[in-house]
Amino acid sequence: MLDQKDIQHKALAVRRELQARLGVRGRDLPHALRRAGRRLPKAVRLKGDALAQADFFARNPKMARRLDRSAVQAAYDVVMAHLKTVNVKENRKDRLLGIAGSIAFNLLFVVVAFIGYLWWRGFV
Repeated sequence: MLDQKDIQHKALAVRRELQARLGVRGRDLPHALRRAGRRLPKAVRLKGDALAQADFFARNPKMARRLDRSAVQAAYDVVMAHLKTVNVKENRKDRLLGIAGSIAFNLLFVVVAFIGYLWWRGFV
């Protein structure tokens, strides 16, 4: 049976994993999930929201009795399983290659525009 401390521990573990794997910081789990945004698939984001709502409800004893413990555990398992598959090095490499590609395209565009300008003015 999950109690308030178990649910808070799970929410804290998800927050720490979000920070470690995606570099997302937040003052609490809903804030961290919002900041992760589209980096998480919709199904995982929804399970994370369910876990955040369970964390909120667990703080109130009357609302804590209404929680479905198996659903909370399943949501935690889904979110953590996805976060374990995130490759930090691959994400970093993709981000750097994206920046390098953007710079290369912009540089190529400026060179072509400059040559076009020279041709229009009759220097080429």
